[in-house]
Order: sequence, then C-alpha cells, then structure tokens
Amino acid sequence: METKGHRLAVLLLLAACAQADFEEPPQPVSSLRSFAEGETRLPCRYRAEGEEKVVQVTWYKELPDGSKDQIITAHFTDGQTEFGRYSGRVRFQSGTPTVDSTLLIPSTEDSDQGSYTCHISTFPNGNFERQMTLTVWVLPISSLDPVLLVEGQSFRVAASCRAVGRPAPRLSWDTDLPGQSQNRSKEGGSVSSYYSLHPLRGMNGKKLDCLVWHPGLQQPRRIPNRLVVQYPPDATISAETRDWVVGLERAELLCGSGGQPKPQSVTWTRRGGALPDGASAIGGKLVFVRALRLNDSGVYECLVRNDVGEGRTEYTLTVKETSRQEVSVNNMLLIIIGASAGALVLVLVLIVLLVNRHHRNKNKKLELELSEKTEEIQSFSRQASFRRLNSVSTDPRLHPEDYAVLRVDSRMKSSQMSLERPASTVSGRWGPPAGVEVDELGRPVVWRVGGDGTRGAGRDGEEVEERRRRVESFLKDSNMSLDSGLPSSLVPLKARQDDGVGPREPHLGHLTEVEDWGPAQPVAEGHGDAGDKDDDEEEEEDDSGSYQLSKALNNHFYSSGGFLRPKPHSNAILLHPRGQII
Repeated sequence: METKGHRLAVLLLLAACAQADFEEPPQPVSSLRSFAEGETRLPCRYRAEGEEKVVQVTWYKELPDGSKDQIITAHFTDGQTEFGRYSGRVRFQSGTPTVDSTLLIPSTEDSDQGSYTCHISTFPNGNFERQMTLTVWVLPISSLDPVLLVEGQSFRVAASCRAVGRPAPRLSWDTDLPGQSQNRSKEGGSVSSYYSLHPLRGMNGKKLDCLVWHPGLQQPRRIPNRLVVQYPPDATISAETRDWVVGLERAELLCGSGGQPKPQSVTWTRRGGALPDGASAIGGKLVFVRALRLNDSGVYECLVRNDVGEGRTEYTLTVKETSRQEVSVNNMLLIIIGASAGALVLVLVLIVLLVNRHHRNKNKKLELELSEKTEEIQSFSRQASFRRLNSVSTDPRLHPEDYAVLRVDSRMKSSQMSLERPASTVSGRWGPPAGVEVDELGRPVVWRVGGDGTRGAGRDGEEVEERRRRVESFLKDSNMSLDSGLPSSLVPLKARQDDGVGPREPHLGHLTEVEDWGPAQPVAEGHGDAGDKDDDEEEEEDDSGSYQLSKALNNHFYSSGGFLRPKPHSNAILLHPRGQII
C-alpha cells in the first residue's frame, strides 16, 4: 500500500510539473545584456493554475567555484529579505513578489556579470526554476591628450587618444593633416592610439579629432581637438593714413603680430635716437598726443616677443608740409581744366570745319550757277557774233580775229561819230522808227534835201530837227552799254525768235557814220572860198572824230600783235574772239 501511494504522489507531482508554466522568460535558460552604471532587469514571472499557490521566491547567483550566493528572498507571509553585499543594491520590480518575481539592479556594476537563478516554491506542486546569463557591457571611457609642438621640430606625436570599455572599443582619427596613426591594446578592454606628424606653422589650429567606436554606441563618439603649433611672432606695422602732414592730430602707428602664443611684450624705438617728445607707446600702438611736426620724420622700429622667439619690423615715417590730397585735388583741377580746354578746342575745330564745308558747298553752288550763266551768255554771244559777222562782212579771205578787230573798230567809230554828229539819224532803240529808211546793214539813212525838194538836196529845218531829236533819243537809250565799262560793240544782240524770222534787233555798234551832204548846187568859181571853208570844217570834224575814236580805243582796248584786244573790267564779261566765232 505504501508503494502504491508513493507512486501515486510521484505521478501527481509530475502532472503538476507538466502543468506549471512561466510567463517570463519562457525558456528555461536565457541570456541578457546590460550596461554598467545602468539599470538591469532580470525577468521572472510564474503563472499558478487552479488551487496552486506560490509560497516563496528566491534569487541566486552562481559563483566562479560553482557554489551559489543567495541574493534576495520573498515569502508570502514573512516578506522579503536581502543578503550580503546585495543589500540595498537589488529589489523586486513588483510589490507582490510571489506574483511577479522580476529582479531589478538599479546601478549595475561590472561585477554583476554572471549566471542568475530564479527559484519558485509552490504548494502543492513543489519548486520551479529559470536560469539566465547576464553580460554587463561597459561603455568606453575615452580621453585625448594633445602635445604642444614648436615650428621646426622633427617628426613626433601630435596627440594621443585612450579608451577603456567592454568589449574593447576601437579608435580612429578625423583630420586633414598629413601624418600617421598607431594603435595599441591592453587587457581589460583598454586601447590607445597615437597620431604623429612634422609640425609646421600652417598646421596651427587645424582639426585633429579622435573617434571612439563601441557596440553600445549608436554612432562613434567624437573627441574634438585643435592642433597647437607654436612659432615666433611676425611683426607688422600699419597706419590709418599714409598722408603724414604737419599739423595732423592723433596720428598713431599699430604694431601687429601673428605669433603663437600671443606676444607678451611690444617695444617701440626710433633709429638714431629716442622717441620724439609727445610720442608714447600704449600696448601695441605708438600714439602722437600732439600735432605732427617736420622733425617727427624718421624710421620707427617695433620689437615683439613671445615664449618661442621675437619679431622685428621697421616703418619709415615722412612728414610733409602739403597734403597729398591737396596735391591730388590741384592735379585733378588741372586735369579738368585741360580736358575742358581740349574739348573747347575740339568744338571750335568742328565748328570751323563745318563752316568751311558750308562755304565750300555754297561756293560750289555759286560756281555751278555762274558756269550755267556763263554758258548761257556765251551761247547768246556766239549767236550775236554770228549775226554781226553775217551783217558786217562775208569776205572768206579774212581771219576770224580780223573780223573781230574790224567789227570793234567799225562799231566804235560809228558810235563815236554818232555822238559827235547830232545831224545823223538812226532807228529806234531796237528798230528804225516808222518812216525811216535803213541801209543793207540796218542803219538809218539820212538824206539831204535840196532846194528843189529832192532827196539828197536837203529838207526844211523842222524835218531835220525832228530827225536829230530821234537820233539823240536813240543814243541816250543805247549809251548804257558804255556806262557799264564795256564797249557798245561787245554788248550782245538780243536773240532772234525761235523760227529765225523777223527783223533783226539792232545794236549800238550798228550805228555807222552818215555822210552829211550839202545842197546839190554847182560849184562856181566865185564860191571857191565857201567850198574851201566847207572842206576845212569837214577836216576839223574828221580830226576831232579821230581823236575821240583814238581816246575811246585807248580806254577800252590795247594793241597786241597788230590786233586790238579789250581791256579787263570789273563789271565787264569778256569773251575771246575765237569763242565768239566758234
């Protein structure tokens, strides 16, 4: 009976164990990961079935030697108890540990890494356990140590970076500087990296960052760093103005330097002696507290020092009596005046050229008009010349120049004798008056009327007086050609009609001498004295006419090569005989 009862109890226990279930963790053995200095959660939650009840919960940690170290216990009636070095470091997540037995470690330490067991005691089903392995990661602790470099040093370490963590971190450098890196590792998750280069002045202030890589970090941790390279100062002198003139107020010189580190001292000196009175050094400035003088000119020197070395520079100060700006203004005024004068001259030249061009065009136009008028006059003159030639002589044995000379001689003689002899009668201005006869050359014929009433024998005094008045009127109208300074023989005739029919308009040159015949009476011996008297009178008249003709020829013509040539006159238009004939 006992054997059967024992067997029945075992079967019931196995059935109960088969029905027992953990909500968390579901696997009997699991792995967890946590970070040092962070909170660690060890899950353990048992779900009771039916009348089963959790009596007690206990957490254990397995030691390296295989034994177990009790951490904390919770009884459904006696409460919870913490043990040993875990006292105050651990706690249950829930206020009813028998329902939720999850364990919390608020501040995880590196020593907390290991294997943990959650032991559940129930009634009447007995004990149940869950095991879990905890891995504690230590986030890297990193640092960077810069190295102070000096320009001109040999190849050496510029910076070193170190990091410690679990698992061991990885280090790298982010920089544009030319150099090399070297990494080293130690036990316990410690690593180091070194960056070496040749220090130069231009590297000062350049980026040299260290990057720390770790699984517990979402992105690499950057440790910023700037390279420091020390070098001597580079002194420079600057001034607010370069126009140093006598009387300038608050003039100053500034001494600048670009050394590393920043220079500690600045010294001002003047070549050949001390600084002038009224000049004082204030920091990096040399200030003239008074107005500048001519004797302030000179060479000023600035000396700067730092921990590495020193720098020196010079500045030549020249004080002038006249401002460069005033000189430039004067030069500008001269330039403006010169430019204005040049522009004015250019405008005047353009005006002169335009006026000259206008006058040339006007002269060309006048010359063209004069040429047209001359052509017209020459045409009229040639027509008149042909008419005169046809009326004076048709002898082909004479040369055209002889025609011209004879024509001039004849017309001058006729005009002069007509002026001297009022008894002659001529036609009207351009034709014979009504009732006046003309000869074959168009000249009026005067007849003497004798006592018997016949022509040639003379007429009564009234008829003679009337004819004389007509001749004087014709001469008065036609003598205008003599007032113009041109002989009447050179005044052109008025052109004929287009059809060439009609009476020819006479010219003053057509006036010829008309014999003044006396009464047709026989000459008696007793009247010889009277005949001699008439002859003397005729000779005197001939001499007077010749003298006047010679005077007129001398006034209007000159002899050349046996021919008479017309003299130049300001109001006359002279045409060559050849042109008239041709």
